[in-house]
Amino acid sequence: MTHDLSRLLRPRSIAVLGSVWAENVIAQCRKMGFAGEVWPVHPSRAEIGGLKAYPSLAALPAAPDATFIGVNRHATVEVVAELAAMGAGGAICFASGWTEAGEPELQSNLVAAAGVMPILGPNCYGVINYLDGALLWPDQHGGRRVEKGVALLSQSSNIVINMTMQARGLPVAYVACLGNAAQVGLAELAGALLADPRVTALGLYVEGIDDAPAFAALAGAARQAGKGIVTVKAGKTEAGRSAAASHTAALAGGGAASSAFLRQAGVAEVNTLSELLETLKIFHVHGPLLGRNFCSLSCSGGEAGLVADLSAKVDLAFPPPSDAQRQRLSDILGPIVAIANPLDYHTFIWGDGPRTEQVFTTMLQGYDAGIFVIDPPRGDRCDASSFQPALDAIVAASRNTGKPAFSVASLPENFGEARAVEMIDAGMVPLMGLESALGALAAAATGPGRAGWRPLAATRGGQARRMLAEGAAKARLDAAGIAIPKGVTAPTLAGLLPLAKGLTPPLVLKGLGFAHKTEAGAVRLALTTLEGQGEMAGAAGYLAEEMVTGAVAELLIGLRRDPVYGATLTLGMGGVTAELLADTVTMVLPVTGDEVGAALRRLRLWPLLDGYRGRKRADVGAAVSAVMALQAMLLADATLDEVEINPLILRENGAVAVDAVIWEGEA
Repeated sequence: MTHDLSRLLRPRSIAVLGSVWAENVIAQCRKMGFAGEVWPVHPSRAEIGGLKAYPSLAALPAAPDATFIGVNRHATVEVVAELAAMGAGGAICFASGWTEAGEPELQSNLVAAAGVMPILGPNCYGVINYLDGALLWPDQHGGRRVEKGVALLSQSSNIVINMTMQARGLPVAYVACLGNAAQVGLAELAGALLADPRVTALGLYVEGIDDAPAFAALAGAARQAGKGIVTVKAGKTEAGRSAAASHTAALAGGGAASSAFLRQAGVAEVNTLSELLETLKIFHVHGPLLGRNFCSLSCSGGEAGLVADLSAKVDLAFPPPSDAQRQRLSDILGPIVAIANPLDYHTFIWGDGPRTEQVFTTMLQGYDAGIFVIDPPRGDRCDASSFQPALDAIVAASRNTGKPAFSVASLPENFGEARAVEMIDAGMVPLMGLESALGALAAAATGPGRAGWRPLAATRGGQARRMLAEGAAKARLDAAGIAIPKGVTAPTLAGLLPLAKGLTPPLVLKGLGFAHKTEAGAVRLALTTLEGQGEMAGAAGYLAEEMVTGAVAELLIGLRRDPVYGATLTLGMGGVTAELLADTVTMVLPVTGDEVGAALRRLRLWPLLDGYRGRKRADVGAAVSAVMALQAMLLADATLDEVEINPLILRENGAVAVDAVIWEGEA
């Protein structure tokens, strides 16, 4: 069900229940200049916060657009039912003690009581609307009235309160908390915030995504509207499920699935709140989809060196200037200045506005965007007037070229809030802190994802599953068109010997029933005969195969169901050292062959597949075909829970799956 959140987010009348909390909400609305009606409700008090109190909801002049419910959880259910019956616009359910405290039935009763009326929470701090001065918020905050700005949405009240205290000049239009999200979820609330034309971008602090397909649809719609979304995703250190039984699970843990989902949905992801706020400033002024080719200018070699070092950690490029740029810059700066990118333009032109503008414009015109490292001195103890020509030249360079130009303070405190607000209002973005600035610029350049992409529907987790014997698993691969070695199986080693006489040495002997055969000592390689081979302790059967030769590289391919994102794909350098190398990329299904090929090129050891130093080139196309065949298997069979090939031997021509594990679950 989709709810109409317009009255709740942009109310003309607000009802407040609960003595202390009501007083706080009233004080915050008054402080922010809310022009609508505020109606305290209390059974025995005549006034609250200087306003007339009404003895009951029924005594109110009208059904309120928005209500802050600051009473205990049992009374909250009753209040919500009464509000829904009288046609109220929505409510904030502040009380805690629901599913998070072991009372899911009470939370279900709350949702049932609300019916079609939207509620946020329970266990929710509330909503701040800085555009209209409407606050359903029981605490202090650091924001100000704005005419347009970004929205902040958080699953942590404390985190978003901290973000309102920022002094970076970022205009914030809304602050909203989800609480337990019993009724209105992340994607729905985010979409309602972005639907306000005065909202320019969205910043999220999320601990979990409740509906991945809905969130992907939201991200696509935001991109279409030119509004960027940037996220800090918490909880990424928890390993994936069944990690002990699967290379794929172990290598795809640590937030790889969530990061892959966000990237494929076209959502920027950052690691820190500082980067989140700086990225939002970029989105607010320029929108998403900046390019990645940057120039950097500073009047110090130290600053140029810092940019060069720190940029190695982010996905930004600093190509050298063109020959024409070099000549023009040398003509202006003289022979002593080495023309490079990052550029240390020295102080020869310091204070000379026209020449500084020429240098900045000449450099910027060859790139997607530019960063200009400049730290104005503190105004309470110093005179910052000599910095103004350089600051003006940054503005002029952006105007002359039509390219974004970012003033970057190496230390965040070196741009005061008043200066930052003034610059943003003028369409310039001051970035605070060099490392955060570079991270934000890289995040702002996150690609849009594939148009219309949606992850698969998530499956329920925790069902029983069983591992197929390797022979059966390989038979499934063979039926899907993936090459496997010629082999035979038998329940005993003695029974295997006559069957293996038709195999051509060298041979491989494997014990069956192990998720990781090498660690169990259940793999013997390069055998000329099986005669004389001893039993393998714990083996549930045996497999003999012709050993694959002509290997150029070994890959790991793993697909598995995911309880949040539907299904994931992990690609990496494989073999017995797969976890040691940990050279993997993770994607969320469905994927295209082109996307798989691009993902393989992101591996650190990609050069080993691509003919590094005269090596043979691996048949990467065969690897891509194997991935697409596995994806088709998973999509066609709801009982498949996990499929892993490790390794897929890549030859110059073709690829062979020499080890496979398949886990089946309930359909």
